[in-house]
Amino acid sequence: MTATDPALTALAQGWCTLSLLHGRIEAHIERALQTRHGLSVREYSLLDVLSRQHDGDGGHLQMKQVADAVVLSQSATTRLVTRLEDRGLLARYLCPTDRRGIYTNVSEAGLELLEEARPTNDAALREALDEAATRPELAPLVRVVESASLPAPA
Repeated sequence: MTATDPALTALAQGWCTLSLLHGRIEAHIERALQTRHGLSVREYSLLDVLSRQHDGDGGHLQMKQVADAVVLSQSATTRLVTRLEDRGLLARYLCPTDRRGIYTNVSEAGLELLEEARPTNDAALREALDEAATRPELAPLVRVVESASLPAPA
């Protein structure tokens, strides 16, 4: 294969289109969350991921797992956790069974803000997908995103 190979060119164009869709969706959600709740998309995602933790085996996430879930480096995730902790939206505490481990939980204020922001996030996502579906180059990807969220047939 060469750099001008049609298969590579098509692959690169597909990646650019996917990146365009992601960027448009993220920017739309970012504006809505910032305007209405003072949250970034990353902050919302972190609160959402951490709110799903539970007590018991495998219930708390390690920082690497959190970083993977919000698609950030571990250091960027730690900085994000610190910012949200400074705002009173998260709290850190030592693992009761392993003093080396530190857990991060969403505070009551963080849970309240998350619940207020969730409808905004969902509506902004829907709006961004609906707008993207009107563009012929993005419509197939929108259909893929929508079909990925449907339950599998029984």
